Amino acid sequence: MSLLIPVDCSSRHEALLTTLDTTKYWAFVELNQGQIERCKFYKDRNDINAFIETVVVQNDQEYTWQFQEENITVLVAPTQRSIDEIVESYLFSELHELKTNNI
Repeated sequence: MSLLIPVDCSSRHEALLTTLDTTKYWAFVELNQGQIERCKFYKDRNDINAFIETVVVQNDQEYTWQFQEENITVLVAPTQRSIDEIVESYLFSELHELKTNNI
C-alpha cells in the first residue's frame, strides 16, 4: 500500500499535513503489514516513479481533480496532521473518502 501526503518539511517525524496549494514536499509512504516500510520525500510529485494508491488531503475543499483523473483514491484527514497520525488513521479506516464533486 502507498500513501502520498502533502507536507511542510522533509523530516519524517516533524512533517505536518498541509493543503495542496501550500505543500513544500510530498511524503511518499509505503506500508507493509501495517507498518511504515519506507517514507521518502519529494519536492515534485512527478518525480515519484511508483504507483500511488491514495493521496491524503487536509479538507473537503481541496482541488483534487488531478488525482481523481489518475484514479488515485483521495482521503481526507480532518484532524490528523503528522505522518504517524495519518498512517494510523488510515490503517483503522478513520479517514473519509473525498466526494467526487470537488473535481
